[in-house]
Amino acid sequence: MKTFTVGLIIATAVVAQTSAPQLDFETYRTKVEPVFLKKRPTHARCIVCHEGTRTALQLLPLDNGQTTWTLEQSRKNFEAVQRVVNVKNPMASPLLKHPLAQEAGGDDFHSGGRQFTSQSDAEWKAMADWIKGAK
Repeated sequence: MKTFTVGLIIATAVVAQTSAPQLDFETYRTKVEPVFLKKRPTHARCIVCHEGTRTALQLLPLDNGQTTWTLEQSRKNFEAVQRVVNVKNPMASPLLKHPLAQEAGGDDFHSGGRQFTSQSDAEWKAMADWIKGAK
């Protein structure tokens, strides 16, 4: 009986893992990652505050002279970004809520300011679409 119960628990865990929505790396790399590097008027680029270990979203720093991440660095960033994403409830994702203006559905606080004034902002939508498109 115990062997069956343990086997059932393991089988259930495997099914849950394989059926959980998965975020697409290529979409992340081409549509989401550039958002972290873009300079916006009156705001620092996301990477300025999120490189290293100072915040929940920890992006790799760019090497001197580098304007984007290598494929390997992007894969590591992708893993880090997934920790601040909720594919089952995208609007619960800190990635979407923190930089969004409070009147548009954002959090009460984001030390980097409000990068996006509305959910209609093209870059905010790119991140939201990426999360909503998880398969």
